[in-house]
Amino acid sequence: MLHTFVALVEDKPGVLTRVASLFRRLNINIVSVTVGGTERTGVSRMTIVADASPTAGHRIMASLYKLENVLEVDDVGQLSCVTRELALIKVAATVQTRSHIFELVEVFRARIVDLAPESLMIEMTGVESKIEGLIQVLTESGDEILEVSRTGRMVMRRGQHTSRVLQAMRVPGYESSGSSQSEDAALEPDAVHTQPAD
Repeated sequence: MLHTFVALVEDKPGVLTRVASLFRRLNINIVSVTVGGTERTGVSRMTIVADASPTAGHRIMASLYKLENVLEVDDVGQLSCVTRELALIKVAATVQTRSHIFELVEVFRARIVDLAPESLMIEMTGVESKIEGLIQVLTESGDEILEVSRTGRMVMRRGQHTSRVLQAMRVPGYESSGSSQSEDAALEPDAVHTQPAD
């Protein structure tokens, strides 16, 4: 089973190594990992897709929380999220086969970003199955795929984190605007993840 974790970490050297070493110690394979900046200075966002048993999610989260420089962890695999992946696909193409590939690109709502005498490069953004579909159709059509580069899964929860959610998550640097206890009590139990005890 694939688990998707979003971790907010301090933007410091060695954080990615610590995370990778943790999954190695747990004997869990990382399918993809995407790291980038966030809306907060000095904080990076890691999206980790791991292949583990259905019951391993809580254990992985608890272990991630124990790592130095890890601020927040969220297991978003079973939540309502927007998921995207970026892929660059270089395909061998001649004057005779270009029109056929252009038609496929249009059907899959991708686009051509580079055109060379003997190849072309397709850029595609979408869910993983859509990208796999384009690769499969190109292969079945006899088009030679020369190179593929993919970012891995990027995930973000649907909706908006309200001030009550941010307060419950204890986001560093967030100052409460004086929300009432009744508002805090109205939080849905599965809307946030609090840090487990060591």
